[in-house]
Amino acid sequence: MALQINSAKLVGDVRGSQIVELAVALPLLVVFVVGIFDFGSAFGIKQKIANAAREGARTASNQPTRDLSYTPGGGCGAPTSVCAIRDAVDHYLAAANVKDCGLGTALAPAPTGLAWTFTSTGSCSGSLTLTIDRGATFTVSLSSPYTSNQTVEATSVTLVYPYKWQFNTVVVLMVPGASYSSTTPLTAVSVMQNLN
Repeated sequence: MALQINSAKLVGDVRGSQIVELAVALPLLVVFVVGIFDFGSAFGIKQKIANAAREGARTASNQPTRDLSYTPGGGCGAPTSVCAIRDAVDHYLAAANVKDCGLGTALAPAPTGLAWTFTSTGSCSGSLTLTIDRGATFTVSLSSPYTSNQTVEATSVTLVYPYKWQFNTVVVLMVPGASYSSTTPLTAVSVMQNLN
């Protein structure tokens, strides 16, 4: 006895179509959810490092500049005022629950002019870099009675943070052989006038 299949019944049968739809949509949904979470996290970290750089510049504005020509005495390979700025940035990162990558113990090599650079890897996936330039300047134009532009002595604090993407893990699982940058440097710069 031959089994007869009614083709009209098969075309109208929708049982199991939801499983196929789920199998197609679920990977895309996972990519979107992880992407939203990851980009939101990166934005949050960017805000925190901008605030840390601002806190460093705020601290620098009140630090004396008279110790910049001395032999480093701050225990971080830089003058005491520069070490205080590094510590302010490090403490802000710790308070904001951002990995400091070992910044609190990083030593600065010899300065370039009046700029000290602290580089640290610690427990991070890349290199965190903090550059403190105590000799930064900018020009402002003032209204009358001033007739010429004025140069303002300032401190520039630049923080480069290695952000590790979680999105890379999902992309590799979804598309074998695909590559996506796993770490991106997030940069924040803050400049404030030296008051002392």
